[in-house]
Amino acid sequence: MILISMFILKISLLEALIYLAISSKSAVNKQELRSTQTDDAQTCETHCLTDLGDFIEIEPKLLSMVKAQQMAELFGVLADPNRLRLLSALAAAQELCVCDLAAALKMSESAVSHQLRLLRTMRLVSYRKEGRNVYYGLADSHIVNLYHSVAEHLDEVMPF
Repeated sequence: MILISMFILKISLLEALIYLAISSKSAVNKQELRSTQTDDAQTCETHCLTDLGDFIEIEPKLLSMVKAQQMAELFGVLADPNRLRLLSALAAAQELCVCDLAAALKMSESAVSHQLRLLRTMRLVSYRKEGRNVYYGLADSHIVNLYHSVAEHLDEVMPF
């Protein structure tokens, strides 16, 4: 019985030491955080909004998780240089067939078809058939505007 009591006491002491170590480390981290902040910093330790009314105003404007996921997938598809070059060719010519796109971009027709399939899945490009030929174009004005907006933004911030 004495052995069990001593064992429980050792465990309690060990737990207390661990707790003290964690809390002292937390206090040191908080002190380091305070010492790295300057007087003119725009943040506070609690990261709270200044007024509840601000939050009520902001909340309806936040993206839903579903919309954020859809946008992330769209931007993921656009994150490939070859796909962006395809979009640029379609933005310039408005409509091209696979063989013309392949020649313009110096890619194989198979590679162009694969990239167009991904762009079509995300509804970024549309197509029409004329006999045995398939012509691709940008799906709508939103895609054209998105392409031109990003290109214009890059020209402003990263002129080459």
